[in-house]
Amino acid sequence: MASFNAFLDKKFELSKKGTNVKTEVIAGLTTFMAMVYILMVNADMFANLGVVSYGAMYIVTALSAIVGTVLIGLLAGLPLAQAPGMGLNAFFVFTMCFGFGFSYANTLVFILVDGIVFVLLTATGLRKKIFEAIPADIKKAIPAGIGLFIAFIGAQNAGLVIADPSTGVTMGSMNLLSDTRAWFDIIPLIVVVVGVIAIAALSKKGVKGAILWGILFSAALYYAIMGVSAACGNEACTAYFKAITFDNPINAFKDFGEMSFAKVFTDGFDFSDYIDANGMLDFILAIVTASLAFCLVDMFDTLGTLYGACKSGNLLDEKGEVPNLNKAMMADAIATCTGAVLGTSTVTTFVESSAGTAAGGKTALTSYVVAILFAAAMFLSPIAQLIPSCATATALIYVGILMMVNVRDIEWTDPAIALPAFLTIAMMPFTYNISFGIGFGLISHVLIRVCTGKAKEVSVATYVLTVIFLLMFLFTH
Repeated sequence: MASFNAFLDKKFELSKKGTNVKTEVIAGLTTFMAMVYILMVNADMFANLGVVSYGAMYIVTALSAIVGTVLIGLLAGLPLAQAPGMGLNAFFVFTMCFGFGFSYANTLVFILVDGIVFVLLTATGLRKKIFEAIPADIKKAIPAGIGLFIAFIGAQNAGLVIADPSTGVTMGSMNLLSDTRAWFDIIPLIVVVVGVIAIAALSKKGVKGAILWGILFSAALYYAIMGVSAACGNEACTAYFKAITFDNPINAFKDFGEMSFAKVFTDGFDFSDYIDANGMLDFILAIVTASLAFCLVDMFDTLGTLYGACKSGNLLDEKGEVPNLNKAMMADAIATCTGAVLGTSTVTTFVESSAGTAAGGKTALTSYVVAILFAAAMFLSPIAQLIPSCATATALIYVGILMMVNVRDIEWTDPAIALPAFLTIAMMPFTYNISFGIGFGLISHVLIRVCTGKAKEVSVATYVLTVIFLLMFLFTH
C-alpha cells in the first residue's frame, strides 16, 4: 500500500502541490457526494419525454460524467468534475422539446453542434480570449455569485427554500402543529441545519475532510430520525422505507442501448415533422435562437465555474488565472460532443466541484476518484438513490459560505465597480443561471463606462461580448 501511495504521489506530484492521497480521495468523495444527485435528477427530467426511460438516462448521465471528469483530469490536471448541467437539461426538455416541439433526437443535434463549435473555439484559442475579455471586477464577483447559487440549490434540495405563488420562494414550514405529514417534511430541514453547523464546527477544529464527514453525518442523522419516527408510528416515515426498492441495474444498460445511444445520428437529423408543423421560416429562427442560447449558456457557465472552483481551492496561478484553462475547456467541449452521442444535454464543469477543492483537492487524482465512483454508481443505482438530498445540501450550502470570501476583494465604495459586481453575484441565484449573472455584470459595466465618459477603457472584445449577451436576452430568452 505504501508503494502504491508513493507511485500516486510521484505520478500526480502530490507532495509538491501540498496534498496527499488521503486528501485527494476525500476531495473526490466529497465532490461525488455533492453532485451525485444529478444521476437521479437528470434521469427523472428526461423520463418526462416518454421516449427514453429513467434507467437509460441514469446510465447516460453516469457515462457522460465519467468521460467528462476523466478528460478534465487527463487534459488539464484539475481536480474538477463534469456531468450534464442543471438548467441546460431543463432547457432541453421543457423548452426545446415541450415548448418548441423538437423531438428528443432532434435536440441532441443542437448539443452536438454546441460541442463542435466549442472544440473549434478552444482549438483556435478564441474561447480563452473571450474569458480574458471579462473585466477583472466581474471575475472577482463570479465565485461569490456561484457560491450563492449553489447554496440556493442546496437549500432547495433540502426543502429549506420552497416555491411560493405570491413571493416566488419562501422557507419550508417547520410547524409541528400541522398534520402528521408535517414531521416527515421537517426532518430534512432539521438535518440540513444541524449538518451545516456540524461542518462548520469540524472545519473550525481543523478536521480534514470536514465537508465529507458532514455529508455522512447528515445522512446517518436523517435515517436515524426517520427510523425512530417510523418505529413510533409515523405513517409517512414508514411509507418512505416501504417505498425503497432495488431493481436490477442491468435493465438500465439495455434501455440505454435501445433508447438513447447514437440517437443523434440515427434519428436526430430528420426535422421533417417539425418543419411540416411549423414551417421553414420558424424552423430557421428556432435553430438560430436555440443554438445561440445553448452556446452562450454553456460557454459562460463553464468559464464561470472553472474560475470559481479554482478560486475556492486556491488553485489559480500567479496571474490569477485558471491553470491549463484552454485544456480544461477542450475537455468540456469534447465531453459535450460525447454527451450528445450518448444521449444527454450539454456536459459541463459542475459548480459542486467547489466542494472538492474546498476539501483540499488539488490534482487530477481527485477527478479520477469522482469518475471511479460514477462508474460504480452505474451498478448501484438503487443505493445511490438512498443518499438524501438534505445530506448533500449541507455541502452545497457550506461551500457557498466559503466562496463568499471573494467579495472582500471588490471595491464596494466605487459605484462603477459595485453595481456590476452586485448584479453578477445576485442575478446568478435570482435567475438560476451563472451565465445570466455574467451577462448582467458585463452590460452594466459597459453602460456605466459609456455614461461616465470612459468608453475607451472598455476593450473591443468586452463590447462584443456585451452585444452578444444583449442579443441573447432580447431574442432567445
